[in-house]
Amino acid sequence: MGKLKETLLSTLGADAKEIEGQYPSSVPAFLVPRKRFAETAKALKKEYALLAAEWATDETLFGRGFGVYACYRKESEYLIVKTLAPADDPTFPSLIKKFVPAYRFERQIQSLMGLTPVGNPDDRPWIKHEDWPADAWPLRKTFDGLQRLPRVDGEYRWVRAEGDGIYEIPVGPVHAGIIEPGHFRFQAMGEDVINLEVRLGYVHKGIEKRFESFSWNEASRLAGRVSGDTTVAHSLAYSRALEAMTECTLPDRAMWLRALFLERERIANHLGDLGAICNDVAFAILFYQFHRLKEMVVRTNLKLFGHRFMMDRIVPGGVTVDIDAEGIAVILSELDWLLKEFERLVVIYDENSSVEDRVRDTGILSSEKARDLGMVGFVARASGLHLDCRMHNPFPPYDRISVTTPVLVSGDVHARAWVRVEEIRDSVRIIREILKTLPGGDIAVAVPAPGPDRSGFAAVEGWRGEIIYWLQSGPNGEINRAMARDPSSVNWLGLEQCIHGNIVPDFPVCNKSFNQSYSGHDL
Repeated sequence: MGKLKETLLSTLGADAKEIEGQYPSSVPAFLVPRKRFAETAKALKKEYALLAAEWATDETLFGRGFGVYACYRKESEYLIVKTLAPADDPTFPSLIKKFVPAYRFERQIQSLMGLTPVGNPDDRPWIKHEDWPADAWPLRKTFDGLQRLPRVDGEYRWVRAEGDGIYEIPVGPVHAGIIEPGHFRFQAMGEDVINLEVRLGYVHKGIEKRFESFSWNEASRLAGRVSGDTTVAHSLAYSRALEAMTECTLPDRAMWLRALFLERERIANHLGDLGAICNDVAFAILFYQFHRLKEMVVRTNLKLFGHRFMMDRIVPGGVTVDIDAEGIAVILSELDWLLKEFERLVVIYDENSSVEDRVRDTGILSSEKARDLGMVGFVARASGLHLDCRMHNPFPPYDRISVTTPVLVSGDVHARAWVRVEEIRDSVRIIREILKTLPGGDIAVAVPAPGPDRSGFAAVEGWRGEIIYWLQSGPNGEINRAMARDPSSVNWLGLEQCIHGNIVPDFPVCNKSFNQSYSGHDL
């Protein structure tokens, strides 16, 4: 029995009832009374658990009102805790006093599902913008997604710092570069940043609602478009959650190819990020050189797999493309060339004093803050947190091919860049091992439709960090709820905190060192 499960049962006793139909069995789910929902969080906090996700479901089709779920994590253990909120009293106890990430998880629940987190001090809308009608709750079953909403006059209440010499700098939501929209509101004194508040939701597309209109197989294509630069990891997480629900066993070759795609996605994006960080400290030559390497990687993807970013190559039951001996030789040759070129650029980056001056001790996120905020991925690892789903929750071939997870403690821009450097090196090694041990056989199997009232969970280490999917089937086996939690849903909080005490001109490079997804957040 896992430590979190043991703690839950010892705290709540008979009040905790294990939920049937939750898959895989290694991720148990328990129903607890509403009045003890926050008490559970307190007990799990004492066990050093992290709040990985919090979401709500409309379960009126089952005749049981609304469900509120919290997913906790400690190392390799995940635990889901559920409580019910009746339709005539759609409220639940807030977890904000114990877990900071609940701050925005619960605002999103209130905005999109219409459930009130009692005890959360911030009732401002999140994801849903203030010009929507207050009683429009898109994730409820009664909401008609095809109906055009009337626009109302609303005003977002920004957090403000006041005092002599303090002024505000609004940045966005439309930016000068070709990036997605987000609003950054600074309060500063001179050049020193006192506070930063991020306002997102400008690319809310109704993705979680849209899932409900697709078949289970069709929905994997939507998952691959949650965040376009993470199409492999999102489609993989969705597929693994569905495969868990149906207890589907995949051919080994399909799982090895999935890992190959995942690591190539990691390499390409880390190369692009390293270039972007250099660009924001005015070191243009490395910007172009790192992006040259990224371009070569994605061109090889196009040549071998038919798409630069390998979109729609992972589907429930396996993959849609294979690789032959010639393709393996192409990748191995590319890796030899890539690593040689990459190491040459890393030396230039590491020995340039101008770059060092801009990235070291800039945008520090301490280990304590990173843990309190629930950071994941390279942001967490740069701040001393040893978190990686490939290591703690491995699926084949990661259970047979070791993963070397780089962990630094300085928590600054340099650390977030250097974790990427080390991860590129390790991904090259992992890909070589994958191709060396690639088994034969089929690349896909048929996935049966899940039965009614089942749920499936999966966590995948995308290049930004942990991606979580939780799927629920309806009374007729259809998609009742699909919850996707991108790493950006928690890591945006870290960007707001790391900028305190820095100067305004350092914000762009701090932002690039996080490089979080707007699209993956604004579901």
